[in-house]
Amino acid sequence: MKPSVVLIKKYGNRRLYDTAGSRYVNLDDLAALVRAGKEVHVVDAKTGRDLTRVTLTQIITEDAKDKPTGLPLELLRQLIIASDEVRQEFLMWYLKSAFDTYEKLQDAVQNRLSEVQSAILSPVDIMKRFLGTGASSTPRRADESEVETLRKRVVELEARLGKPTRRQHRPRARR
Repeated sequence: MKPSVVLIKKYGNRRLYDTAGSRYVNLDDLAALVRAGKEVHVVDAKTGRDLTRVTLTQIITEDAKDKPTGLPLELLRQLIIASDEVRQEFLMWYLKSAFDTYEKLQDAVQNRLSEVQSAILSPVDIMKRFLGTGASSTPRRADESEVETLRKRVVELEARLGKPTRRQHRPRARR
């Protein structure tokens, strides 16, 4: 499914206007839209010129001010040096490849975490199936509480093992 396009108009006073939301926005708002999967398209309000690339780059640089973990300095230097089209195309190919690899790695980690989570939950599921279906010699009534069913099952298992059964807890009458 293609993300919905949000048209942003940039005015001469550097204000950004979200035409879909009928409100002024800032760069943080645009970053939040992009992170939410929206496709943002920024145009100059007067000329209609596409400013999306410049604005997204500005968001990245504003983000880098607050965090020391931005793009590596050498890469930034190379971006400035890459003035001819061939170098620029190579650099864009390289960055796209790097981000694709990052996404694949992130997906692999998420899949592995899901596998680990299901492996952890597997013994619990086995016990639920064992206690809940077919293991009991008496059929389970729908109106019994789960606690009562478990108590009966403990009594059955103790009987199989030959252990004396526990007494039911009953309140003693006061004298």
